[in-house]
Amino acid sequence: MPVFQLPDDLIFPSPDLADDNGLLAVGGDLSKRRLLLAYSKGIFPWYSEGDPILWWSPDPRMILVPARFKCSRSLKQKIKKGSYQVTMDSAFESVIMHCASVHNKSDGATWITDEMMEAYIQLHRSGVAHSVETWFDDKLVGGLYGVSLGSAFFGESMFAEKSDASKVAFVFLIQQLQKWKFTLIDCQITTAHLKTFGAHEVSRHKFMTLLESALTVGTKKGKWNFDEKL
Repeated sequence: MPVFQLPDDLIFPSPDLADDNGLLAVGGDLSKRRLLLAYSKGIFPWYSEGDPILWWSPDPRMILVPARFKCSRSLKQKIKKGSYQVTMDSAFESVIMHCASVHNKSDGATWITDEMMEAYIQLHRSGVAHSVETWFDDKLVGGLYGVSLGSAFFGESMFAEKSDASKVAFVFLIQQLQKWKFTLIDCQITTAHLKTFGAHEVSRHKFMTLLESALTVGTKKGKWNFDEKL
């Protein structure tokens, strides 16, 4: 399959035209309108510093259905101890910067470039990108961020500087999404870590069917907060 060069017009080719690795297109920009169009079509940007913007739609796709979420007994016990405090949308910029820093240290590079950070910060200010923060002794030690459209949450990245800090953030997020009746969490790439929570692979066709259904619901915009009781 050819990789498509995006024109200036706000369009994407069909995700079904992606190559075997899921790469669909190159170019374009990270404007709010283009990013939201991409997510609504099951496409996301992922590229390294110095490279052109690359757009992906992998097949298979890893997803997690909030209603089928699994949490280990040990993690439940850790959460019950209350060592960590968890918040939503309280430190989005810090979370995304920590995610970039952690991946840079572990991999020697990160796809969370300055351009990417600025784009997602703008999405956050628009009320469609959200973060969950984990705190220990008033210090940010873990968290995650992603994009929300309809009843779908598109996970982007997470970080942890203390044991299980990102997992705790993920558990709290999923519990809240269950209360809000979210139907889909897009995990994008398959990892053993996410499988422990009940994430599984589906075909691109199945993912698009689930996404189309999720997008029939209005998007919950603005600052997110946890319900008093989860």
